[in-house]
Amino acid sequence: MPQPAANPPTLSVLQARILGVLIEKEKTTPDTYPLTLNSLTAGCNQKSARDPVLNVAESEVQAALEELRSRVLVLETYGASGRVLRYAQNFGKVYSVPAASVALLATLMLRGAQTVSELRANSERLYHFDDSSSVDAYLQELTTRNAGPLVVRLPRQIGAREHRWAHLLCGAAEPSLDPTAELAATSVDQQAELVARVSRLEDAVAELRALFATLTAGRSTAPDLAEADQPARLNR
Repeated sequence: MPQPAANPPTLSVLQARILGVLIEKEKTTPDTYPLTLNSLTAGCNQKSARDPVLNVAESEVQAALEELRSRVLVLETYGASGRVLRYAQNFGKVYSVPAASVALLATLMLRGAQTVSELRANSERLYHFDDSSSVDAYLQELTTRNAGPLVVRLPRQIGAREHRWAHLLCGAAEPSLDPTAELAATSVDQQAELVARVSRLEDAVAELRALFATLTAGRSTAPDLAEADQPARLNR
């Protein structure tokens, strides 16, 4: 029985962004799809709904497209006009994944690591998932593919309720703190430090109280030298 082919070679960050943009625009702006080089570059450099935010030149996008075209991940076409070269994606067929998985992977390529809830909301325009459990089911399938996993569940961050998921199209994913989780982690560290400082202060205060009590007890039992000497002075 033939073994399933392994995943294609890993992508660069820019190549993943290009594929994510093509998948996104195919669904959200079908009238302008396939995309020209100019519109594709604008989509790669888009500031909203992108993580990380890129600033790449058309020449860089063109070079990345050539590599993607050699892997059949991108197809060239002149469209209906037959005048301007345009680009379309062939991601689902190359990676042998269904439309729902393509939508999830595109959302991860465009927006970075996300929770199941975030993925369901952010991929709504690309594919409608009935509930979060269906998103989780597709993610589980992507982790157990015979050709190799395409996503990974990251360790849950401090203060976070849900695990985040990341794609593996660009190689192993490195967990990183998002701003809210980093703030939560910092807050926990600060609280621990504060507790330790308070504990040290309480110990110091207890030692001072014990010392003061010892000194006070010694003073109260010692004879009052001034009073003891008074009769002697009166008898002189």
